[in-house]
Amino acid sequence: MRTNRLISGVALSAALAVGVAGCGGDNSSTKSSGSAASSGGAKLSGTIKLDGSSTVFPFAQAAAEEFQRDNPNVKISVGESGTGGGFEKFCAGETDTSNASRPIDTDKEVPACEKKGVKYSDGQVANDGIAIVTNKDLKIDCMTTEQLKKLWNSKSKVNNYKQLDPKFPDQKVALFGAGTDSGTFDFFTEAINGTKGDTRKDYSPTEDDNVTVQGVSGDKGGLGYFGFSYYEDNIDKLNLVKVDGGGGCVAPSKGTIQDGSYKPLSRPLFMYVNAKALARPEVKAFLEYVLANETTIADASKIVPLTDAQLTKAKSALATAEGK
Repeated sequence: MRTNRLISGVALSAALAVGVAGCGGDNSSTKSSGSAASSGGAKLSGTIKLDGSSTVFPFAQAAAEEFQRDNPNVKISVGESGTGGGFEKFCAGETDTSNASRPIDTDKEVPACEKKGVKYSDGQVANDGIAIVTNKDLKIDCMTTEQLKKLWNSKSKVNNYKQLDPKFPDQKVALFGAGTDSGTFDFFTEAINGTKGDTRKDYSPTEDDNVTVQGVSGDKGGLGYFGFSYYEDNIDKLNLVKVDGGGGCVAPSKGTIQDGSYKPLSRPLFMYVNAKALARPEVKAFLEYVLANETTIADASKIVPLTDAQLTKAKSALATAEGK
């Protein structure tokens, strides 16, 4: 568990209070409807099981902690087995909600859900960008997507950064990144190398982004990738590399990720919910709560929030799934 990523109940409660006060009465009433039972404010109870993406984990954990503060009889567990591992449990009917940093795989995961009779709906809950980071002593300001492909693709023979650019440091390459069960792995390999799963094998893979932080920060030739929020959490330990996707060097930020100018490494984050689970009052109320407080939860957990248009679409999708 990433204890350094968890948001304390006090801190998040304060953030939510500021959000409510700053947005006026409408947001306050929205919050109330999101955290109370659908049956006229009756007390909620039950268990909700979430699992999946390590990138979505801090957002989901923060939302769960605060929802449970308002609804102490609802017990929520949040796992982080990676997007692929989460979908495996979800399609087996073991979880109510699956956190994902990519859409469900139509070739493998959709048939697995169909086989088990698991019907579901999905909605975007936040945004993210893949941050390229290096050791503090490895001074690389910007890399093109072609350089990243040359470095990371399965046929790569690059073992020194000067092979990518004579201006780069004369330093042996040491690579760290997402494991194969991670949606970050799928997204990065497809966005950079052109094919999902295409990657060189001589790197250190993990589903735990903190391990990547430790690896990159502990090796002078360290370079790795993970969700932008983990860079923000470790800004003092890492160097952020800008990415040139064809329009010049762009650094990931809340603004460049939301508007898509951080190309091609900006992406949506999702929560998938089992249709049967959504029929339960506690699950319905939790998801309504998430969207009612999405921006504040995202800011508090250092995840890039939805735009107004994305939030409107997400609320509409949830209402449709609920049969409204």
